[in-house]
Amino acid sequence: MEIIPQIRFRGMEPSASVEAAVRERIARLERFHKRITSCNVIVEAPHRHGRKGSIYHVRVDITVPGREIVVGREREENHAHEDVLVAIRDSFNAAQRRLEDAVREMSGYRVKPHPETLHGEVARLVPEEGFGFITTADGREFFFRREGMGSDDQWKQLKVGTEVRFAEHEGEKGPYASGVSIA
Repeated sequence: MEIIPQIRFRGMEPSASVEAAVRERIARLERFHKRITSCNVIVEAPHRHGRKGSIYHVRVDITVPGREIVVGREREENHAHEDVLVAIRDSFNAAQRRLEDAVREMSGYRVKPHPETLHGEVARLVPEEGFGFITTADGREFFFRREGMGSDDQWKQLKVGTEVRFAEHEGEKGPYASGVSIA
């Protein structure tokens, strides 16, 4: 690595063991790209306002020639991240996947795009035929099938107005949703 990584703590006291875990994961990243020019890591324990347990957020920002890789911007509550080491592991695993994709792309290999997770709400349902439509905040509409749901239990819970998450795809007749789950 050409520069010294920056490791910062927010909402918690600095910890030598946490910093050691972060440095070990940074060393692993160097196996995938020898020219990492910067690496900034923020380990954050946000205020929980009376709730039990803190959900740690770990943001990893890596720069290599021609690329910047940022992981950990999402604010989804993952209760496995009540353990700071699990949050570090998950963020660095995601950073490693993105770094591997960047190396492949820069080498000329075609990288399969990963669909982005979108949010919307059920606009219409046709339960007897097993399909429905989701509308997003920007007004786009997506077709989805019962088979695109995680389980029959979730399908039974759906009604107009239910908030859902899904992956967007382009089909012959327009956009459709898969991996639909209740948000």
